[in-house]
Amino acid sequence: MTDDATTVPTPQSTDEATARGRRPRLPPAVHVIAAGIFLMGTTEFMIAGLLPEAAAGLGVSVAQAGLLVTAFAAGMIVGPPVMALLTLRLPARATLVAALAVFAAGHVVAALGESFSLVVASRVVTALATGAFWAVGAVVATRVAGPAASARALAVMSAGLSLAVVAGVPLGTFAGQLTGWRGPFWILAALALVVIVAVLRVLPATPPTTSTTARPEPSVRSELGALRPWRVWAVLATMVLAQAGFLGAYSYITPLLTDAAGVPAALVPLVLVGFGLGALLGTALGGRFGDRRPLGVIAVAVTVTAVVLAVLAAAATVTPLVVALVVLVGASGLGANPVLIAQALRHAGHGSTLASSMATSAFNLGTAVGAGVAGSTLDSSWGVSGPSALGAVVTASALVPVVVLAAKRRARN
Repeated sequence: MTDDATTVPTPQSTDEATARGRRPRLPPAVHVIAAGIFLMGTTEFMIAGLLPEAAAGLGVSVAQAGLLVTAFAAGMIVGPPVMALLTLRLPARATLVAALAVFAAGHVVAALGESFSLVVASRVVTALATGAFWAVGAVVATRVAGPAASARALAVMSAGLSLAVVAGVPLGTFAGQLTGWRGPFWILAALALVVIVAVLRVLPATPPTTSTTARPEPSVRSELGALRPWRVWAVLATMVLAQAGFLGAYSYITPLLTDAAGVPAALVPLVLVGFGLGALLGTALGGRFGDRRPLGVIAVAVTVTAVVLAVLAAAATVTPLVVALVVLVGASGLGANPVLIAQALRHAGHGSTLASSMATSAFNLGTAVGAGVAGSTLDSSWGVSGPSALGAVVTASALVPVVVLAAKRRARN
């Protein structure tokens, strides 16, 4: 298959469509990247529902099996920037294919491995591949979509993760109950091969650029230079704080639902599906309006999330309200993510893979720190409402860098 046989709409065509008053159609490459993100989101969270079976199969305790979750999270914090620099001189398509191939191989090793240490190592390697795919995929998605649709392209990409929460994780857990905990690993490995074929089919070796000027040869110095603007770090700080507050609270939403709101344990998955559907809606809305008013969308999403978490903590015993708030916080908490990524790439330069990887690491760092700190509030007088109360404060603090960015933009204009 040659690249000449592959047709991808150019960024210029999307800009022309915007000028004619209609929304530009996103290139197929964006949807293929979203499919890869769906697989990677599924494997990141699916294992939590299979820990008892995995622990029994590997001869360890459930607490020890929890390292399968921690190992992936650690790989997603450290891995993206490291892999971005290591793959700097590789063509984007080759990097995406290689990441998917390593992802598939890691799942085969996990499916065959009898040693707990080997399976943990496979999770770390899989996380490294996931980080590389996320970082390069975000750059490719924005490049082929063009500046007029970059946030919407990233919203579609992020929707792959939301869809994994809604459908991939429950289906993976169900498949594990039917076939054993190793079965979903085989399924994900096979699906990764399908996505590889799709990447080769729809993505040319050199994606179209937004300018007729040739891009400079990538180098470590230029990538590090892309992180020099203070606005990049302001956006990254917003990511860490917003994610820490939001997902720190969400990590302990189940005990709040069962112990405070009185939701039966059997119905908790349905509430979490509602959360996932809210997340899908939020990412779609964020992408729809984020290209025109990025800071406004971020400020609204962060503010709504902080307010919802505060109300959730204060009214945790009102069951119908709590259920509605969980759905709403899914929409607001994840609605700003594609816009934040687009802003990080904009301030660093749309071609910076390192900036994209730092955004991925920022989200995962916020998740890890937020979950760890939020757990300490369970022993406070707030009890199961503690994570939501703390989450409201931490999320609200993310408005500080947003306000600074808005003030500097207004002063410049």
